[in-house]
Amino acid sequence: MESVSGGRTYRTIWISDVHLGMEGSKADDLLEFLKQSESEFLYLVGDIVDGWRLKRRWYWPQSHNDVIQKVLRKARKGTKVWYIPGNHDEAARDYIGTEFGGVTVVDDVIHETADGRRLLVIHGDRFDAVVKYAKWIARVGDHVYVMLLRLNTGLNFVRRRLGLDYWSLSAYLKHKAKSAVVYVGNYEKTLSDEARRRGVDGVVCGHIHTAEMSNMEGILYCNDGDWVESCTALVEHSSGELEIIYWKRQQNGAQVKQAA
Repeated sequence: MESVSGGRTYRTIWISDVHLGMEGSKADDLLEFLKQSESEFLYLVGDIVDGWRLKRRWYWPQSHNDVIQKVLRKARKGTKVWYIPGNHDEAARDYIGTEFGGVTVVDDVIHETADGRRLLVIHGDRFDAVVKYAKWIARVGDHVYVMLLRLNTGLNFVRRRLGLDYWSLSAYLKHKAKSAVVYVGNYEKTLSDEARRRGVDGVVCGHIHTAEMSNMEGILYCNDGDWVESCTALVEHSSGELEIIYWKRQQNGAQVKQAA
C-alpha cells in the first residue's frame, strides 16, 4: 500500500543492529528508510546503540541523533514501538518494562501477524555461546570487525571511483569461512528450538548481522540483518506476508524479496 508521502506502508517493521555511536553505522540510510516507511508496529530488535563503542570513544554525529528523533516522532504519531535491548546496548535491560516517549522496553515479545502466526521477537545474543560463556572473545571479535569495516570503507571508496557497486569485505569473509557458516547455522537452529519450546510459530531476531528467512523444521526463522553493512529490515504486509527489504539494493532498483 502506498503511503501519502509516496513511500511504503507496512503493518510491521523490524530493524536491529544499527550500532549508533559507531563510525560504520549506516544511520543516513536508515533515516531515509524510516522517512519513506510507515507502520502500525515497529520493533527495535537490539544493538540500536553501540554502548561498547561509546565507552571507548564518543562518536555521535547529527545523523545518529536524527534516527532516534525519527523513531520517537513515529511513536508520538501512533506507531506502537517496542525496544528489545541487545548485548551492545545491554544497559537498557535495567529498564525492562519501562516506557520512554512511547517506546516500551521489553526483554522479548510475541508478535501476532495479520494471518495469525505468533512470532517470538528477541535480539538473540543470549543464545550465542560466545557471548554467553566467553564475552572477552566477543569483544575481541568486535575489534576485528571494526578493523574490517575500516578497511572496507577504503576499498569501497576505490570501487566507487571505478563505478562499481558497494561490496562488503567482512560479509564475504564471513560467508567464506567454514567456521562462520557453522556458527550461523548453529545460531539459527538454537533460536528456532527456543521458538519451538515456547510454542510459537517462528522467531524474529538480529545479532549476527545476517538477514535470512527460512523454515527450520516447521519453525519460521527470520533475521532482520543490520544497518552497518547490508542495510536490511524485515517487514510485514497487511496480509501477514513477511519480506526482507534490502534497502540499498532497492534504492538501486534491484530489490530482493523473500516472502513467507
